[in-house]
Amino acid sequence: MLPLQKVQNIIDRHQKLETELSSADIDKKKYAEFSKEYSDLNEIIQQAKEYINFQKETEDLDNIINDKNSDTEMKNFASTELENLKSNFLLNEKKIKLFLLPKDQADSKNAIIEIRAGTGGLEASLFASDLYKMYEKVSQKKKWNIEIISISKSDAGGLKEVIALVKGKNIYSSLKYESGVHRVQRVPDTETQGRVHTSAATVAVLPEAEDLDIKIDDKDLRIDVFRSSGPGGQSVNTTDSAVRITHLPTGIVVSQQDEKSQIRNKEKGLKILRSRLYDYERQKIDQERSKDRKNKIGSGDRSERIRTYNFPQGRVTDHRINLTLHKLEEFMEGEIFDEIVESLSLQAQEDELNKFVQ
Repeated sequence: MLPLQKVQNIIDRHQKLETELSSADIDKKKYAEFSKEYSDLNEIIQQAKEYINFQKETEDLDNIINDKNSDTEMKNFASTELENLKSNFLLNEKKIKLFLLPKDQADSKNAIIEIRAGTGGLEASLFASDLYKMYEKVSQKKKWNIEIISISKSDAGGLKEVIALVKGKNIYSSLKYESGVHRVQRVPDTETQGRVHTSAATVAVLPEAEDLDIKIDDKDLRIDVFRSSGPGGQSVNTTDSAVRITHLPTGIVVSQQDEKSQIRNKEKGLKILRSRLYDYERQKIDQERSKDRKNKIGSGDRSERIRTYNFPQGRVTDHRINLTLHKLEEFMEGEIFDEIVESLSLQAQEDELNKFVQ
C-alpha cells in the first residue's frame, strides 16, 4: 500500500498550484512551468482523492454491514459498494504508482538511429537495408521527419551502416526499445537449394543531445582529416574532407565523410558524438541505480538479441516479452509497429512497478 502522505502531497501540490496560477503577480515563465505541472497533476488528482478517502468510506460501509439495525437490502447494497470500492482502490493505486514513477527526461527528444549489418555477410547488409526501410515507413505513417546523417552501402542494394535523425513528437519514447540485435531467418535470393540462412543487424537508438545536454571541451577532442573513399576504396573526393573525431576521455570515435565539405562533416560528426556521449552518461547513471538488478527492456544492452524475423513462417518474435505475431509482412510495412512498442512499454512499466519502493 502506498504511504498516504505521499498521495496527500499530490493533492496539496495541486491545490498550491491552483492558488499560484490564479495569482495576478505570477510571471509568464512561472505561469508556463506551473501550468504544465498542474495539467499533469489533473490526470491523477481524482484517483488521489479517492485513495485518501478509501479508509473512511470503507469504515462507513463496514458499519452498515455490521449494524444489527440495518435491513437486508441496505446491507446487500453496502456489500456491493464495498466490493466496488476495493476494486477501484487497486486501480487507483496502480495509476498513482505509475504517475509517481521517475520520468525519462529523454522520452520527448528526437532520436538518432544507427543500423549496422552484423553477422551474415551480404544477407546481413540486405537485412540492415530492410530494417531502415521499415523505420522509414513507420516515420511516414506517423508523420515523423527522417533524414540520413551518414550512409555506407554494400553490393546488391544493401547497407553496411546507416545513421539517421528522426524528428517529431516524443520520438525517443517510441524508438528506444529498438536498441539491440535483430536476427533474420530467410532464404537468400542467391541460395539455390532453398536453405534458410540466419543473419543479423544491430540497431542503436540514442536521444538527440542538444548543446545544453552535453558540453564538449575542445581540449577533449582529437580531430583527424582524411580523404573520403567509396566502396572498395575508390576515391570519391580529391580533398581531405572526411573527419574522424575522437573523444579522448571516453575513447568514443565518430567518422563522417558523406559531405564534400570538411566543416559539414565535422558538424554532423559532433552531432553524433554529442548524442553518443549523452547516451553514455545516461547508461552510467542507470547502471549505478541498478547494480543489483537487470532490466532487459530499455536497458540499451545492444549485445542482446531482442527480436527475430522469420520470413518462411511469416512471424516476428520479440524475445524480451515473449511476444510472437504472425504478421511479419505488416510489421515490415510499418503497419503494426505500435503493437509491439505498446507491449514493451507496458512490460517496462510493470517491471518498474515491481521495484516500486513503498
